[in-house]
Amino acid sequence: MKTQIKKAQRVCMITHILTENPNKDYSLGFFADRFGCAKSSISEDMKLVRASMEAAGLGYLETTAGIKGGVRYVPYISREESLKVLESLKALYEQPQRMMGGGFIYTTDFMFTPETAKGAARIFAKRFAALDLDVVVTVETRGIGVALFTAELLNKPLVVLRRESRVSEGSTISVNYFSGSADRIQQMSLSKMALKPGMRALIIDDFMRGGGSIKGIEDMLREFDAVTAGIGVIVVAGGRDNKKIGDYTPLLLMNEEDKYRIRMDINPDVIA
Repeated sequence: MKTQIKKAQRVCMITHILTENPNKDYSLGFFADRFGCAKSSISEDMKLVRASMEAAGLGYLETTAGIKGGVRYVPYISREESLKVLESLKALYEQPQRMMGGGFIYTTDFMFTPETAKGAARIFAKRFAALDLDVVVTVETRGIGVALFTAELLNKPLVVLRRESRVSEGSTISVNYFSGSADRIQQMSLSKMALKPGMRALIIDDFMRGGGSIKGIEDMLREFDAVTAGIGVIVVAGGRDNKKIGDYTPLLLMNEEDKYRIRMDINPDVIA
């Protein structure tokens, strides 16, 4: 005999399931079967879940059409919360002790901190939510964490281009590209099984100076007959001119004042 689950418990469990699986469709029948109650009861529960999410600014529930009928949780970040995330990220980048030789900035610690990476990902997910996407793509850099959280929030798979091909990847395709950061020709590779023709990809990268690495990713996508649907970059250096790519969305714009100090500006477009 099943234990009767109270309404408050159902609401809590439904909220947990939905927020842990953003942009995934769930029928009312799924929850009715899981909790052993009528769909009408679940429908009433959803009203409370929806109201709570919207009041807390966590996102919203979107009704899905069809015979089964159901909902999906769509994450959302407010303008105020976006600004907090970007101000925190800006402060981390501007810490003087992070300056290294050759104009590099040490970012490994905070770029792989879940709170920081997910904050940036929430902004990207909101920015690109309306795109018709099949996959999120990044290259083997410090942006992997942000790309992974972005993929999770959009409910899309993540594809990572490697610096070197590996036996475990099977047959691969490789492309050469010029890295402005490294100031040399580099290579990236991807398994032939990673992408399918016609896939629409969102590219996420951590840093762009001239756009060489992202241009390399775009070249790789073309090798698979895939399409670049959007580009998100955490930091862009040197303004928007003289880049090898066209339309892209940066979170921060880096102004190199001297070798001892870096100033970051928040891109106002992502908090509009």
